[in-house]
Amino acid sequence: MNTSTLRRHHGKRAKTGAFWWIGQIVSWLVLFVVVLLIAVMIVIPRIGGAATYTVLTGSMRPNFPPGEFIVVKPVPFDQIRAGDVVTYQLESGKPKVVTHRVVGIESKVDGSKRLITRGDANNVDDDPVRSEQVRGRLWYSLPWLGYVNSTLTGQQRTWLTWTAVVGLSTYSLVMFAGAIRDRRKKEES
Repeated sequence: MNTSTLRRHHGKRAKTGAFWWIGQIVSWLVLFVVVLLIAVMIVIPRIGGAATYTVLTGSMRPNFPPGEFIVVKPVPFDQIRAGDVVTYQLESGKPKVVTHRVVGIESKVDGSKRLITRGDANNVDDDPVRSEQVRGRLWYSLPWLGYVNSTLTGQQRTWLTWTAVVGLSTYSLVMFAGAIRDRRKKEES
């Protein structure tokens, strides 16, 4: 091998060395995290008919501190049990909601039932909750992602999702085209 061939060969090897592998691993990890976040924060709740909320106060500490991202799925009122965490309207028909744990179920003389709820960090029960106030039961939660959820509006989430889909698709196509190009160059050598 002459000197120029050796330099070219060494340059190719450097491209496939440790830095190249680190770059690949980091880019795949970022891709995985973005796809995972889109799935758990947007896609899964929409497919499951659930709603997403952010815990804003410390009333549910330590299990659900402020900033916790919670996903609440509608369930029939008669399936809610003591120990379940539910999100409900403070006043029927109004948008303000709270997420607290069911500590009991009160049966009325007329056969209706109401939930007795309390925040995990609170010492006093909330006002009884009627079935029409309940938005759903906790499906799953994720720490800290509530801060992201709170800063993004619904329209911003939609744009972010589409931007990520287009960006990730473009990234995949570029990587695929690069792999094909590298393979052709290797076959020509």
